[in-house]
Formats: sequence, C-alpha cells, structure tokens
Amino acid sequence: MTGASASALAALAGSAIGGLATLSTTWLSQNYQTRSARFAQESARRERLFGEFIDQASKLYVDALIHSLDDPTKFIEIYALIGKLRLFATPKTVAEAERLIELIVEIYDRPPLDLHDLQRLDRDTFDLLRPFTEACRAELMSGAS
Repeated sequence: MTGASASALAALAGSAIGGLATLSTTWLSQNYQTRSARFAQESARRERLFGEFIDQASKLYVDALIHSLDDPTKFIEIYALIGKLRLFATPKTVAEAERLIELIVEIYDRPPLDLHDLQRLDRDTFDLLRPFTEACRAELMSGAS
C-alpha cells in the first residue's frame, strides 16, 4: 500500500465515521423528540380523561344527594370513562374511580337530602372526589403511563 492510497483510505474511513456519527446523533435526537412528544400527548390525554371523569362524577354526586336513582342511564357516560381510564391510567387511579362510583351508588340508595341537610354534611362525606383527584395528581406528577 502506497502512502497516497493509505492517505485516501484514511480520508474515506474518517468521512464514513463522521457520517455515521452524524447519522446516529440525528437518529438519537429524533428518537428523543418523538418519545417526548408521545409522553406529552399521553399526559394530555390522561388530564382530559381525569377532567371529564371529575365533571361526570360531580354531576352524579350532586344528583345522588337530592334524588333517588330513577334513571340508571345516568351512569352511561361515567361507565365509558372508567373504561377509557382502564386503558390509560394506573391501577391505583382506576381503583379510586371505581370506589368513587360505588360511593355515589350508595348515596343514591339513601333518602334524598334537602338544602338544610346539605349544610350539615361533614367535609369527608362532602368531598368524595379528593382521593381520586389525589391519585390523578400523583399519576401525572410521576409521569406514569
């Protein structure tokens, strides 16, 4: 091998190594950006589902306090939301959602309350959503999927 061919071979090898380094850096950056975007989308999806569930549970809870269960179809939307939560939320969050619905069903079984009775509810009875919302916050803060 002559000096010129060794020099040319070294130049080719250097170019190839430089190209591979650029290619791998670009691939790693793109992969990281894709994962970050996917994580942001999953987090936004969970936030939206948690918010929808809280809205539906709140409506059912207030309805349960002042009415008896005259129409079981009231639970259709929240039942569908629990199914979606099972797809995207952690088991702890899903368990809290199921517990919340069980409590609301129990409240429907009680006699309806009037405005004076509502004022006498203790804080723990009144704030049924707290354990669910705390589980949601913990899940969102941990980045669990």
